[in-house]
Amino acid sequence: MTEWFEEWFGEEYLRLYPHRDEADAERAVALIDRVAKLDGARVLDLGCGPGRHAARLAQRGATVFGLDLSMPLLSRARHGTPPLSSLVRGDMRHLPFCHGAFDLVVNLFTSFGYFADDREHAQVIRGVADALVPGGKLFMDFLNADSVRANLVPHEERKFGTQQVAIERRLSDDQRFVVKEMHMVDDGRRFLERVRLFSADDLAEMMGQAGLHVVQRFGSYAGDELGRDAPRAIIVAQRQ
Repeated sequence: MTEWFEEWFGEEYLRLYPHRDEADAERAVALIDRVAKLDGARVLDLGCGPGRHAARLAQRGATVFGLDLSMPLLSRARHGTPPLSSLVRGDMRHLPFCHGAFDLVVNLFTSFGYFADDREHAQVIRGVADALVPGGKLFMDFLNADSVRANLVPHEERKFGTQQVAIERRLSDDQRFVVKEMHMVDDGRRFLERVRLFSADDLAEMMGQAGLHVVQRFGSYAGDELGRDAPRAIIVAQRQ
């Protein structure tokens, strides 16, 4: 059975998320540079997408590898400005890197929580821990589950270019996932996103079980405190 994320992250995804811009990427990378030395670091951008973060990490002196499952997004990264060459198509559950390959792993803009089984999420974190040198760090930028539940907008309509899109959002029956369905009004196509609603404590526990110790938490790219209403849940953990 094909997973939703195998079908969704392509050219249509890029057209429907034009607000994910370079200024947004710069804010995220600036915070990373505050908590982890980028100049000279070996960095894995896990779920790198079209490479907007990876390019800025490289500009700050890091040697960056990008991994993503989507060929269209990797192609965009390879032909971007600046173009990225160290790109790997792969599944984050099975990282194709040797033990201790990286000083830093970044996982940005909710590129996590896509699987139905939490054992697969834990498998990703264990793989990240194995890929880090002792003392290396994981920087995970995730949605704030409390804020998502409190501020869920069940229905909206947007126009992206010439495409009218109806968006439906809901929580799964067990309250563990947020589900977003996008209906392309003009041609009838439908796309789905489903993300596990991990709390910051859930993520910290999973990281701890993999040998990663949480050292910092933030609620925004500006480095604000992580609270119930914060826009993001950003976790920085260090390999013991």
